[in-house]
Formats: sequence, structure tokens, C-alpha cells
Amino acid sequence: MELQQGGSPAAEPDEVVVTLREFTPSDADAEALMSWASDPLVARFQRRDAYEHVDQARRYIADHVLPHPWYRAICAGAVVVGSVSVKPAPAEDGRLFRASVGYRVARAHWGRGVATRAVRAAAEAVFAAWPWLLRLEAVADVENPASQRVLEKAGFVREGTLRKYIVLKGRPRDMVMFSLVDTDRRRQPVESSGP
Repeated sequence: MELQQGGSPAAEPDEVVVTLREFTPSDADAEALMSWASDPLVARFQRRDAYEHVDQARRYIADHVLPHPWYRAICAGAVVVGSVSVKPAPAEDGRLFRASVGYRVARAHWGRGVATRAVRAAAEAVFAAWPWLLRLEAVADVENPASQRVLEKAGFVREGTLRKYIVLKGRPRDMVMFSLVDTDRRRQPVESSGP
């Protein structure tokens, strides 16, 4: 199922509609972010530790989310259940051609396709909004197969393992690199002309 940012496609009978919207500096958005940012299992593969107080979520929204170039709330129905962000990454000569995507979803919504649909919608939105974008990439921890599946199901291509690619909470971590390039999105399936 394809989703447009903010769109409302027809969902299968037991499938919740997933949309993306901008965050606001509201208490409701801070409390929603806190619902997953305070979960140690959600924070396990993130750079920060689990939040302990909603004021941390409010500060994060004010200081990081609102000024970010592209950061959206993931909504399942009308409820904010996660976030997805896309950050441009300039080349050495300063030109923009690639960006990286990251996402996080409340544990209660794991395994339901919410993250996959959100990542797919985010990719469609940024490729449409940023004509300079040629490559959208994401990394997933080698010990996080669920995140790797999200990217594969969203149409990203596994490129390989980057050994000791980042230091996460004081430990060097191996990451699996995935990408979606502009030509992947335009490729049409080849139809057979018969035997």
C-alpha cells in the first residue's frame, strides 16, 4: 500500500491508516514523544538514553525537532506513535545529493507495518520535495533485524555491513547500510510478452 504524506489511503480492514504530520510545541506532542522516548527498548539503538521526564521531550521538540529540516510525527489513526526524520548530508564540495532517514516507533506498534509505511511515505515525500535528492540512506544496527526488515519492506536495498561504523552509548557498533536511489523509485516492473 502506498501512502502520501498526510494522505488517507484506504486501509485493509484490520490495518490502521498511517500518516505523517509536523510536530508542534504542544503538551500533547511532548507526551506522545515521551511515550516511546522513555522506553529503554525503543531507545536501545538510539544515541540517547531513555527519557525520564516529559520536560526532556519538550526540550527535544523545541531544540531539535522544530528547527530540523524534515522531522515528522508518525500517526496511526489520530494517535502520534513515533517519528521519522530525514537529514540532508552534503558532499565534500558542499553540494546536496543524499540524505539519511531515521525512525522510531512506540513498542505497542511494533510488528504492525507502521514503521514500514511511515518510512515509505517519508521517502516519497522527500524525493518529491527535494529535486536534488539522488540517494536516501539508512543504517540499522546489525543486532536490530526488525529495523532491517522495515527498510527492506519499504523498498531500500541492503548494501553491506559497515564495521564499527558508529559509537553508540560508548560502544563501537556494526551497522547495515541501506539505500533507496532515485532510479529505484522510477524503475517499472518488466512485463513478460509471453512464452
